[in-house]
Amino acid sequence: MSTRTEIATEIFELQPPSKATIRDPSRQNSSTSQQPSDSSPNASDMESSFPLQPTPTSNLRTFLTIFTPSFVGFMASFTNGVITVGLPIIARSISLERSLYLWPSSVYGLTSGAALLIAGSIADIVGARSVELVGITLLGLFTLLCGFAQTGAQLVVFRALQGVALAMHLPASVAIITGAVPSGRARNLGFACLGFSQPLGFAVGLVLSGVMVERAGWRSGFYLAGGCTLALAIVALWTLPKLKSQNEDGVVALWKKVGKEIDWIGGLISSGGLAMLAYVLAILSADLTSIHSAETASLLAVSIVLLFSFPVWMHYRERVGKPALVPNKLWKNVPFASTCIMVTLSYGAMNSIELFSSLYFQEVQHASLLTTSLYLLPNLTTGVLINIFVGVFVHRVPARWLVAGSALICALSPMLMALVPPAWSYWKLAFWAQIFAPFSADVLFTVGLIIVSDNFPEKTQALAGAVFNTVAQFGMSLGMGSCQVVALGIQDKEGGNASSGGGSDGGAFHDQDATALLKGYRASYWLMFAYMLVCGFIAVVGLRKAGKVGLKRE
Repeated sequence: MSTRTEIATEIFELQPPSKATIRDPSRQNSSTSQQPSDSSPNASDMESSFPLQPTPTSNLRTFLTIFTPSFVGFMASFTNGVITVGLPIIARSISLERSLYLWPSSVYGLTSGAALLIAGSIADIVGARSVELVGITLLGLFTLLCGFAQTGAQLVVFRALQGVALAMHLPASVAIITGAVPSGRARNLGFACLGFSQPLGFAVGLVLSGVMVERAGWRSGFYLAGGCTLALAIVALWTLPKLKSQNEDGVVALWKKVGKEIDWIGGLISSGGLAMLAYVLAILSADLTSIHSAETASLLAVSIVLLFSFPVWMHYRERVGKPALVPNKLWKNVPFASTCIMVTLSYGAMNSIELFSSLYFQEVQHASLLTTSLYLLPNLTTGVLINIFVGVFVHRVPARWLVAGSALICALSPMLMALVPPAWSYWKLAFWAQIFAPFSADVLFTVGLIIVSDNFPEKTQALAGAVFNTVAQFGMSLGMGSCQVVALGIQDKEGGNASSGGGSDGGAFHDQDATALLKGYRASYWLMFAYMLVCGFIAVVGLRKAGKVGLKRE
């Protein structure tokens, strides 16, 4: 509670300008100097095309504008915490099949990442507020339905739909804060609040689920999160700012514009390619031998073809003068391209550290559910503090060194987990591994979102948020899938008996040889370590001209 009070105080102290902030190209910081010329409209064009209304007229309105979407992210991440710690019990309760064991976690990110680009494009045309309201409502509804699930298949389906609803919320929340909060420290704090709400919600979910699952059952966590989210959907009718619509010709004309101006084919190509690749990784993480099946090989081949087809389609759309989801010229902007790669690697490593640490504590050290929750808590508490710190000071430190330094600190986490002997006390190395784990991803959330948003025109800020969250969600699937595949490969090589899907009792790896299990985990930790070293190198090279980001624009 004290953390939220401090954030509120920081925001209340900021006095927004009396009129809307318009980007002045002559005063842009160096992080956007490489931006394509047509991505930076001049002030007169901006005033006629950008759908912003003037910034909020009160400090309370600014606070509510930031708090509402942040709390949605908090509740969404709360359910992820419940899934992470309570999965063995959940699996036994609803007879979740071995092949579906990891799906309640992975399908959520898969469907979210697949729907983000289209959701962001719709939000830019229909209006971020409308999409956010629908997204919050659906998120609350599908979260409740997860609690009512009676079979493993039902839980997987409802988690998939929950991910689609999240895809509506993520880009819309970015557009709302960009459009209603003045640039500079206030907006930096807004992005930081979006960032720290996720680890904070995950932390609360981890801790409470350790008690709720044992005392009230795992369903109570979804009932609580779903009910709070639906209540917030009602409150959001008053707390979310009303941004001016891009279309004043009525609902019919607006939806015609949605049909004509959104690159639906490009969205389907990118979403389909990413979703299929993530699906293949999830299948392989359950059973490595499935790579030999015709179905898996075909899906992998199709996903690669679709991903390579996306830039070709973008080139065609630009050549015929039609809107492109992610114009190819943006990839020539080194800070933008570097940020996308780093977000992919960093989010993959961070979520893999959380997942594998939970399994390590429970399956190698045989810690209880509640003890595991407490062991992971330093990771998430540190993440909250990092987001607050970066939101306040991001504009004072060159992005290059901020991101590179955080990546190297984060690399210490998997290295320590790979080296720690299972017999050692938690406080010797594992505690410090949890402290270092969130540094990279949580720094990149604010820094990366500023860089990505700066490379899109102001009128497509929801799409900018969608691009950022797409690479983050894909990174989560890619990171966890690749680490799981490596762990499985080592375990099979060492003579382990069970796949990562868990034993017949629904637990993870319970019937596997302890030595093979430990070696598999350590191999996955070294892969995470390599990911973070690559991330640090990219930051040093790719952000050398980025300078300081998040500066206030006059």
